[in-house]
Amino acid sequence: MAIGKDLQRAAAPFRRWARVQGREYSQGEARPLAGDLGAMGVYLGLVTAGAAAVRASGRELPDRIPPGDAALLAVATFRLARRIAKDPVTAPLRAPFTSFQGPSGHAEIAEEVREHGGAKHAVGELLTCPFCLAQWVATGLVFGYATAPKATRLAALTMTLVASSDVLQFAYDAIQNGGLEPAPKDEPQGVA
Repeated sequence: MAIGKDLQRAAAPFRRWARVQGREYSQGEARPLAGDLGAMGVYLGLVTAGAAAVRASGRELPDRIPPGDAALLAVATFRLARRIAKDPVTAPLRAPFTSFQGPSGHAEIAEEVREHGGAKHAVGELLTCPFCLAQWVATGLVFGYATAPKATRLAALTMTLVASSDVLQFAYDAIQNGGLEPAPKDEPQGVA
């Protein structure tokens, strides 16, 4: 018991300092600094566990990743991060942290973070931001590539094919809607 109280007393100045920093940073807005710190801790923990698993497996890390594999992983990261953050089908993953706002572009939805401040806010922001999720997705794909390159290439190929299909769908829609026709030329001014 005495050790616990000593730790609390020793940590009190740090807690006060953190509260002051949070107030000064947020300027009255509900910002999830503690939740963001927790997310960074979870990410660091997962990376550490992943590195330990790679080391324990005895696998050799690749000296370099061939450009074709890097491109495959990059496109897969884009597509998977966007799928998690914006796709209607993945809404159940985001639902505990967000609220539906409406459609947003082709086959995507807009959502708002449900709670402001705290861990749920931080998770909600992470799950609705494809740019934020890309870090997590890329890390998972890199660890997958280091431990199971064939399976990871196959999964990445799937997401890359989906992304390629998306591009073709947009091109087809543009053709169907006259988006590729030349713009009409204006009549010359002053000609009767």
